[in-house]
Amino acid sequence: MRTWQVKRRKLTHHLIELGGFAIKAGMVDMTGDDRATIFGALLWMAEKLKSDEHEKALALWAGKMKNHSRQKARPTQS
Repeated sequence: MRTWQVKRRKLTHHLIELGGFAIKAGMVDMTGDDRATIFGALLWMAEKLKSDEHEKALALWAGKMKNHSRQKARPTQS
């Protein structure tokens, strides 16, 4: 396999994985698959990361992911 093909496959895998995060977070369903809205939310995130709130935003979002993972790991009680 050529070098450019390997790079292309890695990029494709990475993009698919990132899209999966949007689905797992519920963004696709909650927006009715409105890609403009999803992209707008991502642009808002990028603005936060460029601001003086960079560290605060990273900590907040990482904490949300940890809480989400913990909730998914708990067995549901019936």
